[in-house]
Amino acid sequence: MAIRIAVGDESFDEIRKAGLYYVDKTELLYDLAGRTDNKATLFTRPRRFGKTLNMSMMESFFDINRDSKALFDGLNITKHEEFCASWMNRYPVLFISFKDVDGLDFESAYDKLKIVLADYCKKIAKLGENGNTDIDDRAIFARLKAQTATGAEVQNALKTIMRMMNAAYGKPVILLIDEYDVPLAKASQKNTVQNRYYVQMLDVIKGMLSIALKTNEYLKFAVFTGCLRIARESIFTGTNNFMSYSVLDEDFSEYYGFTQSEVNQLLAEAGCNDKADIIREWYDGYVFGNTSVYCPWDVASYVAALLCHKDAEPKNYWRNTSSNGVIEEFVGRFKVSGKFETLMNGSIITETISDELTYDILHESEQNLWSVLLMTGYLTKADPAARGETVALKIPNAEIAGIFQDTVAVHFREKLDVAKQEAMMQALWAGDAETASTLMSDLLWKTISYMDYHEDYYHAFMAGLFVDRGYETKSNKERGLGRPDLQLFDVDNRRAMIIEVKKTDSKANMEKSCDEALKQIVDNEYAKNLDAGFETIFCYGIAFFQKSAMIKKL
Repeated sequence: MAIRIAVGDESFDEIRKAGLYYVDKTELLYDLAGRTDNKATLFTRPRRFGKTLNMSMMESFFDINRDSKALFDGLNITKHEEFCASWMNRYPVLFISFKDVDGLDFESAYDKLKIVLADYCKKIAKLGENGNTDIDDRAIFARLKAQTATGAEVQNALKTIMRMMNAAYGKPVILLIDEYDVPLAKASQKNTVQNRYYVQMLDVIKGMLSIALKTNEYLKFAVFTGCLRIARESIFTGTNNFMSYSVLDEDFSEYYGFTQSEVNQLLAEAGCNDKADIIREWYDGYVFGNTSVYCPWDVASYVAALLCHKDAEPKNYWRNTSSNGVIEEFVGRFKVSGKFETLMNGSIITETISDELTYDILHESEQNLWSVLLMTGYLTKADPAARGETVALKIPNAEIAGIFQDTVAVHFREKLDVAKQEAMMQALWAGDAETASTLMSDLLWKTISYMDYHEDYYHAFMAGLFVDRGYETKSNKERGLGRPDLQLFDVDNRRAMIIEVKKTDSKANMEKSCDEALKQIVDNEYAKNLDAGFETIFCYGIAFFQKSAMIKKL
């Protein structure tokens, strides 16, 4: 029977009840609760790496209100029989997500937070009716549920609910908070200067978490997930026995993302072993601690597509599902175009990395730039065995390389000197190939090139220079006996331009390549049979070597 994959389903219970394919990460439970004494644990990973599903799995396993034995039957955690007897469905669990707490201003974001708390209170409404709980707590619970709680009651909400759970069940509470840093990330975004409300939101979130964690006798332990580790003194002040595990840490590194053996098993069961190489090229390459992993969202998405269509092509699922604003906010802020170019050509840069940041100063240093790109999955460690703060970085795979090309390369192309672009165009229309060559080389020098200067890059660069300049532009459209690279038609001035592009392997061969391009224009009759209304037709052969251009006119 063929396996079934539900892409985007982040509920452990629903996946197991429906018999959907599940990559077994349950050993995380034992490593977390059986092998550590952490009072509070933070896991930071990029988006789409299974953070929410793992939290849902924790809730299902620990929650005293469930009977989850059948759901975990056959999974790795059941090998630890004594641990399961002591922990499975033995503790009250408070599981809440902050992923929807955002807004353009503090008031709207704070309202979202109150809605999140109200929805959770409605989910556990029976707790508000439990006679073992304090009468005043029940009144606060009712106000939280009705979204009429005071600011102080909102900041104390987690501890209030935990105190009520403790009274109702006679046991300490396991606190799970998913996407803990989203409210602060949203608050720090620079939509407008007036809309930044980071300080206000930090005060609320810091208050909630500090009150819930510090000297809380109702807490068994807490687990948080997010993209970035916010500096401890900024949000977890006074929290004892607090441990954080980022993409740089070896502990727990195999539980977020699919390992090679897990991907091999998935492909075997899906009958897709022939796609192993392309999946590795597109979705592998991340290094967490000393473990190499694939992005689970991408692998699951592509295998699901293959189960429907065996010849399905890989897609850029990151680009299609999430904003890539983290790159866009940094591009152009620092003079790092050379480093971006190195990365986009498949090479490595070495930078000092910090895994402890604060959102209010996130964009203020180049070190933060590389740290954020590493923590959010746009870059990865080049050497799994490397240690320390100085880290060799690379783009992990073809999918992320595509995002860099879409954001970084396009950004630098769009920021080119407009006056110089116009001067180059005027030189081409005047038939001045020498001046046009110089100006085009100047423009190339200031942009980002990638893919080892392949011909496709130069073709895209040229097309970008000519677009939106008032000309009808055609790229690789049939003309004569072939397809010229570019055709420009200036209808108002009754003139046209045909361009053939060549990439050379040395500067010495540029003139020869120009001649080959011009010969191709002649042999394939690209200029023949143009509308008789065009009075002037320019034919150019352009040769590129790295960041130099040579233009010759027929």
